[in-house]
Amino acid sequence: MPELSAPVFQILLSLLERDAHGYAVILDVRERTGGEIDLTASTLYAALKRLKSQGWIEEVKRRTRPTDDDPRRRYYRITREGREAARAEALRLERFTAMARERRLLPALRTAPSPKGTR
Repeated sequence: MPELSAPVFQILLSLLERDAHGYAVILDVRERTGGEIDLTASTLYAALKRLKSQGWIEEVKRRTRPTDDDPRRRYYRITREGREAARAEALRLERFTAMARERRLLPALRTAPSPKGTR
């Protein structure tokens, strides 16, 4: 599986939980990454086109739209292959993070202590 660019990985993550239109993906990525990845419309739509041609996402053909939704919006859904690509990338990043921890570049993750009186 090829290495994914950060924007492509974030687009796939956006589609893991729900179908979404392009602008919703832009907003989700911006919010989840704290603005670190701020997709432009041209970057997003070029990536969506590539992801569609690779079979990692598909356009949702039939959708019940809320009354306030614009009927011109195109909604996208991640495919099984897209989920596998996102999973492979997450595992790759996890391996690299483990290597950094082994070299003491990053601290080990610790679970936070539970609040007093709870388990």
